[in-house]
Amino acid sequence: MAWTLEYARSARKFVEKLDPQTRHRIRDFIENRIAALDNPREAGKSLKGPLATFWRYRLGDYRIICDVQDNRLVILVVTIGHRGDVYR
Repeated sequence: MAWTLEYARSARKFVEKLDPQTRHRIRDFIENRIAALDNPREAGKSLKGPLATFWRYRLGDYRIICDVQDNRLVILVVTIGHRGDVYR
């Protein structure tokens, strides 16, 4: 199953501010560890409460918040941020 990646503007802007090495690490993780899976939910955890429709992926001190849309086979990267700030 081939998943398509889409990035929200906020996620794209956050990644652009990072140093090139971290930017590459995040992009590599999303493309090869999330989108390459048949079921991208296997690598993450569902969020709770009002964010229950989203999935969280851990990469060091960073968190990647995604909306997995099965009907379109799309993984929408909603936001990326430091673990202390991403849920605000």
